[in-house]
Amino acid sequence: MIAALKGKIFEKENGKILLDVKDVIYEINVSLLTFSNAKDGIYYITEVIKENEYTLYGFLDKNEKKLFDTLIKLNGVGPKVALAICSTFTPEEFVDIISNNDINTLKKVPGIGPKSAKRILMEMGDFEIGNINPIQNQAITALENLGFKKAEIMKAINGIEGSLEEVIKEALKRLSG
Repeated sequence: MIAALKGKIFEKENGKILLDVKDVIYEINVSLLTFSNAKDGIYYITEVIKENEYTLYGFLDKNEKKLFDTLIKLNGVGPKVALAICSTFTPEEFVDIISNNDINTLKKVPGIGPKSAKRILMEMGDFEIGNINPIQNQAITALENLGFKKAEIMKAINGIEGSLEEVIKEALKRLSG
C-alpha cells in the first residue's frame, strides 16, 4: 500500500499530476485545490483498486485526504464524487457545511442531488479534521458563540498552542485580519 509519494512535478494536466519519483512517473488524480497548489514534495496517496482499474489519488493536505477517504466509504459515493467535493470545498468548509446541515451548499457539487446531499450530511455528521486538543475544542466553542464560522475558526487555530486564553487571543488576532 502506498501511503505517500515524494517527488518532482513532471507534468500537470486535466486534474492530474505526473509525479517523478526517482525516475518512475506516477499519474495521480488530484482535487482542484491540490492541482492549483501542486509543487515538488510529498503527496498523501489513496489507492483505489477495481476489477479493471488501479488509480492513485493524491493530496497535499492530510485533512483533505481524510475527507476523501471518509467520503469514498459511504454508500453511493465513489472517487469521482468524493474528488468533486474535495475540489469544491476545503475540509474546513466541509466541516462547516456539516455543522450547519447545509444541504443547499452541498448540492452545488456536480453529481450531488438533494437525496445524496441529505444522506452525506447524515452519515458524515461526526466527521472531524486535524488533531484538535481539548483546549482548542473549548476555544472553537467560545469563538462559535462569538459568531465566527467553524471553517474560519479551524483555519485560525491551526498550530496555536497554549492556555485557553492564549489560544482564543491569538485566534481572534488571526480572525480579525
